[in-house]
Amino acid sequence: MLALAAAIVGGVPAPRWWLAIVGLLGLVAGILTFAWPGITALVLLLLIAGWSIVTGIMQIVGAIKLRKEIANEWLLVFCGALSVIFGLILIVQPQTGALALLFVIGFYAILEGTGLMGLAMRLRGHSHA
Repeated sequence: MLALAAAIVGGVPAPRWWLAIVGLLGLVAGILTFAWPGITALVLLLLIAGWSIVTGIMQIVGAIKLRKEIANEWLLVFCGALSVIFGLILIVQPQTGALALLFVIGFYAILEGTGLMGLAMRLRGHSHA
């Protein structure tokens, strides 16, 4: 909405036509969200699933590349695998209720945070060559 206002008012470094397109797309997305909340929730769920899978894969790849640099890289592999499994569960079971999804997200966040804190503790004393 602010991009649309900036396109109308002007005086910004970005091209005004670009701001108008971004503003209109944001407005349409907002209207569609209110018009079809079920589809919006499903799309959001699939975006979270995709993000989780991509993040997990990147964590596993990072652990493989860092295995000679750090000890206990299995913590990063664990977090990556957890992210991939979480994303796959969301894709396979999209009809999961919102309350159940909240518990899954909370459990995932606790495990992911614990694993990354463990990794951070292991890396705290690591010197960069």
